[in-house]
Amino acid sequence: MSISRTLKEYLDHEHVHYDVLPHPEAFRAVLMAQTLHTPAKEIAKVVVAKADNRFVMTVLPASWNVDLHRLRDVFMTHHVRLATEDEIKDLFPDCELGAMPPFGNLYGLHVYVDQSLTEDEEITFQAGTHSEAIRMRYWDFATLVFPVVTEFHRLPSEVW
Repeated sequence: MSISRTLKEYLDHEHVHYDVLPHPEAFRAVLMAQTLHTPAKEIAKVVVAKADNRFVMTVLPASWNVDLHRLRDVFMTHHVRLATEDEIKDLFPDCELGAMPPFGNLYGLHVYVDQSLTEDEEITFQAGTHSEAIRMRYWDFATLVFPVVTEFHRLPSEVW
C-alpha cells in the first residue's frame, strides 16, 4: 500500500511541500524512528480516543504515551478511552491499521497536538502505510489541520 490517497490529494491540492520517506515496514512509530535514523521525540504518532460519544485524534511524540487523566481534563469529561482497532479501521478506510496520518480533519475528527511537537520546525509521521512516512514543515501542518495545542502526554518513565 502507498501513501493515503486522501492525504496525498489534499497536500497536492494545497500546494504544500512534503517529502515521502520510504522505510522498511514498521508497525510502531518508535521503530519507524529507528529505521529513519530520527530521534523518536521528533516522530509524531497518532492515538485515537473516544471522549463521551465522539472520536478525537491526539498527536504526540512517538516515544511518549497519552495520559488519559489529562485528556479527561482537556475534554472536561470522565468518559475517555482509547479507540478499538475495529473503530479505527472504520474511521480510516484508506489507511493501514495503525498508520493513520495526523490529519483528522480529513476524516471528520478534531485534532489535538501535544505542545511538545510545536517546538520543532518539522513534523514526521506515518502516511497511511507502515512503509512510508511524510516529513513537512510543522507550520504547514498546523495551517492545514488547525489542531488544538495542549499538553496530554505521559513520558514512558512516568508512573501513575
